[in-house]
Amino acid sequence: MKTHIETAWRIMDSADLICSEETVQHAISDMANHITADLRQRFPLVITVMNGGMMFAGHLLPKLNFPLSCDYIHATRYNNSTHGSDIINWIAMPAEPVKDRFVLLLDDILDEGYTLAAIREKLLAMGASHVACAVLTNKDTGHEKPVTADYVGLQIPNRYVFGCGMDVHGAWRNLPAIYAMRETAAPATQPES
Repeated sequence: MKTHIETAWRIMDSADLICSEETVQHAISDMANHITADLRQRFPLVITVMNGGMMFAGHLLPKLNFPLSCDYIHATRYNNSTHGSDIINWIAMPAEPVKDRFVLLLDDILDEGYTLAAIREKLLAMGASHVACAVLTNKDTGHEKPVTADYVGLQIPNRYVFGCGMDVHGAWRNLPAIYAMRETAAPATQPES
């Protein structure tokens, strides 16, 4: 455990601030206004992608001024690793029925997009009438992604970022700002949730 703590602090001590807490909160407020304008008459089922989306959802949901219901889904390609696999691990499915519901999916980051695309397809296969995606961050990877987000809080550079729900080796999801690892220490892709 001591090695994990030392590694986490070493990463944080050399990290670059990408988006301040104030910038993050302003982006979430702006996104909440757009979502409220679009969905206030739809009574959507808001599904948070765990674990990454939980901090984003905690800040966004109180700002959505309309009736909605909430649930979560947990799917990952990473399992606290920095290198993903092609296999989606379905850990938990929503308890709330999605059939014929307008679903708003919340996640922390749209990086390569494979996990979010798989979750969206799974919800549509379960009978959701529509699945809109809201992400706190959209990484500028320079590549086409299999899914696009309907609502994006912040555009971020193609670097390995953490904070605001995004982790590095299982740590630092709790940070209120977004940081990037130094280029020499960062893996090529970002864990999605």
